[in-house]
Amino acid sequence: MNCCITELRNKDVIDKQTGCRIGNVCDVEVDTCCGKLAAIVVAGRLRMFGLLGRDDIHIPWEDIDVIGDDTILVSTKNCPPCSPRQRGRQSGFSNFFK
Repeated sequence: MNCCITELRNKDVIDKQTGCRIGNVCDVEVDTCCGKLAAIVVAGRLRMFGLLGRDDIHIPWEDIDVIGDDTILVSTKNCPPCSPRQRGRQSGFSNFFK
């Protein structure tokens, strides 16, 4: 099955091992020597309110397991941990001290 790069652009990327949503595909890396897709890039969190850019997450093509209609399932070691919003909110002021 073939897929266009524009179709990959806004798909959700989910870590298969933890079930956490990593983010959306914002870019791809292409190996120009071979003409193959080398990695997908997921937009990471902003650094210093976006003034210093953001921490993008590069997921190698070998770590991609399934490309579905809406989501991409990956099993990678460089996945960031789930945020508290994804794990479920805790009550009280404990979220302020993390």
